[in-house]
Amino acid sequence: MLVRLITSLCLLAPMAQAQTETRTPSHCIALADATPGMEYLTLASLPQVPPETVHLHYVAHASFLIRSHGGLNMVTDFTGFTGTLPLIPDVVTMNHAHGSHYTEAPDPAIPHVLPGWGAFGEGIDHHLDLGEVLIRNVSTDIRSQFTGIEEEGNSVFIFEMAGLCIGHLGHLHHEPDLAQYAAIGRLDVVMAPVDGGYTLDQPTMIRVLKRLKSSIVIPMHWFSGFALDDFLEGMADEFTIIEVEGPALDVSVDRLPSQPTIMVLRPQYLRSDD
Repeated sequence: MLVRLITSLCLLAPMAQAQTETRTPSHCIALADATPGMEYLTLASLPQVPPETVHLHYVAHASFLIRSHGGLNMVTDFTGFTGTLPLIPDVVTMNHAHGSHYTEAPDPAIPHVLPGWGAFGEGIDHHLDLGEVLIRNVSTDIRSQFTGIEEEGNSVFIFEMAGLCIGHLGHLHHEPDLAQYAAIGRLDVVMAPVDGGYTLDQPTMIRVLKRLKSSIVIPMHWFSGFALDDFLEGMADEFTIIEVEGPALDVSVDRLPSQPTIMVLRPQYLRSDD
């Protein structure tokens, strides 16, 4: 009986510690109180993230690894491949405008798979609260090769963590309407497709980003340096441009730039030797 009691207490100890973790409230939109957190295992090849900080790694195309202080790993527009690092993300988000933004066969070991679409034309709603992070989505329409438009076929995914609001625009095909802008809220960091045609044309994307007024804009989904340069030229009048010259960036509330800034990351798959 004594041995059984000691064993039970040992198992409960880490659970009690995990229950104390809470999410620093963000300012995206009004939120309920944070819920108890969870404890996650850390892969040695991934960086340790300081408290109240978010690690962003541009993997490829529209895929980013978003990593929390507690070791929670989330991948956006997940295609099933992130590199040679044997990573099973805790959460993946996907959009289906093109096959390079989702996979039909995500690993069943992934705890949370969040598609950005539902039944045709119906959209989908996500509000996943894992304690350390809240993940929600705002549906937008996409162009469809079959019917012209698939209503609510894309999702803007928003990650609220470490006091930050981090948005991924997915395969955005139109400027958000007033209700969508309100639902998205104030984004500190936004990953934006800047190809200039497959998603939004450059003038419209520039207008969207200038309206969002995010502290950090990270360009993604650019197929050539010409498209990226065209985007940067259009943003240079209101945004500072910084070439990070690497794939990764650590972000925290106290280190946000004092004026709107474009951080240009260079995509790199996750490697086992990183």
